[in-house]
Amino acid sequence: MNPIPALSSVQNSDPLLLILRAGLTCGTLDITAALVVYGYFGLPPMRLLQGVAAGVLGSPDFEGGMATALLGLFCHFFIAFWAATIYFTATRWVTFLLEHAATSGVLYGIAVYFFMNRVVMPVSGAVKFSFSFKMMAIGIVIHIFCVGLPIAITVRRFSMN
Repeated sequence: MNPIPALSSVQNSDPLLLILRAGLTCGTLDITAALVVYGYFGLPPMRLLQGVAAGVLGSPDFEGGMATALLGLFCHFFIAFWAATIYFTATRWVTFLLEHAATSGVLYGIAVYFFMNRVVMPVSGAVKFSFSFKMMAIGIVIHIFCVGLPIAITVRRFSMN
């Protein structure tokens, strides 16, 4: 694929709609995977979402009920939309991201995982857990298939129209 038409195509698409599609896809797949995985380990959905809200509130507010869980869900999708925005913006300058969406998506998913776990989580108010290679491997796989690839493929698909 010639990079010039790809770049032109991205610049002519509706960026907001593209970001909304990619963020919604990513956010939905990622939260579904988190609910399934952590549910398997015994964490109820409400507690998981309240734990996400703890990143903003400073401590898990398990007394906050549905309002705190909804704040956690909002925070989750806010992050998903930012991940989509960053990727979309990068495609405007790095056409490799559009030309090789699968490879780029895998690498982006891994990058997002490590950014969230090594930069965002340590400075947030979220509960800190001890390192587990098993949970890291699960997290990376989820971020590849539920974050990186959906964003990259959605951006490519709707940029090429």
